[in-house]
Amino acid sequence: MRIDIPDGQEPIPYVWGEMVPGIGPAAAQFSMAVYDHTTLGLREFEAARLRVAQINGCLFCLDWRTERDGEKVEASFIDAVEDWRTTDAFDERTRLAAEYAERYTIDHHGLDDAFWKRMTAHYSQAEIVELSMAIGSWLAFGRLNHVLGLDAVCVLPGH
Repeated sequence: MRIDIPDGQEPIPYVWGEMVPGIGPAAAQFSMAVYDHTTLGLREFEAARLRVAQINGCLFCLDWRTERDGEKVEASFIDAVEDWRTTDAFDERTRLAAEYAERYTIDHHGLDDAFWKRMTAHYSQAEIVELSMAIGSWLAFGRLNHVLGLDAVCVLPGH
């Protein structure tokens, strides 16, 4: 870790709460809202989330699998996310979610009219905003945890 954690303190609550009490708890609430209030399907949600995790290199995010109603994506899903361009495991919405996550994270200036035409053919405007906020959350907080070396000790709080 790149942040000194006092003896007896849990790294995530300490860094996200005690070190920056005016910012950390609000950031944590936003991060959890992405999971608690999503309207997106599990596969497209996980495709975007895992693609951001792959790009960020966040160890915890790569190991985490979102669960809904006792369901998770299959174990091979992470490999399909890496190969989103060619995999036959994805429908068009899931493929677009992975593509959007990658382009948003690496080359947001390259999101051209042709991409948006494909995106709006498969997602409503509200879904695009929701997916954009989710990707932004994962990009910011997964990268923050990785850069500070917290990703090896990260545990999401219970809902």
